[in-house]
Amino acid sequence: MKMTPLDIRKQEFKKVMRGYDPVEVDTFLETLATEMEEQLRQQKELRDRTLELDTQLKDYKQVERTLQQTLLQAQEVTGKTYESARREGEAIVRESESRAATIMENANREVARLGNELSQLKIRRESLIGRLRILLSSELDLLRTMDQGLEDVLTPPPSLGSGKQQLDVESVVNAISHDRPAQTR
Repeated sequence: MKMTPLDIRKQEFKKVMRGYDPVEVDTFLETLATEMEEQLRQQKELRDRTLELDTQLKDYKQVERTLQQTLLQAQEVTGKTYESARREGEAIVRESESRAATIMENANREVARLGNELSQLKIRRESLIGRLRILLSSELDLLRTMDQGLEDVLTPPPSLGSGKQQLDVESVVNAISHDRPAQTR
């Protein structure tokens, strides 16, 4: 199931005795949704820019084809002035090749730049996942420590149970990075 920022914001959890702090969960979900929106916006911008560059490249190729067709027509029409038409045609071809080379260089530079941006986005994503993994791990450690202290003071009756589920940190991080629900223990 693919999650959207709106899905994250509208997610509701069951309220249970000694469960997670609703404000903290809501704050975390809002932060996560905001980060996801930013990533999606940047991804859309990169797709739009790539589409724009592809369109420009097609237009330039069409211009080159048009120039080549014009050269052929000029040679057919000007049979009497073959030598001058040939020189003019060679100049046009050189100019077209120069333009095409310039266009290709620019397009290759832009593709390389976009590739670098994509790599940077992947690095940022991995960094975010790592930070989330550390944050979740430390929060779970804190909860375990707090629960251990409370269990010593308040031991619930055996028939009622604790009313909580333990979350597996790796499962939560994998769920975030692969848009799947987290596994509980």
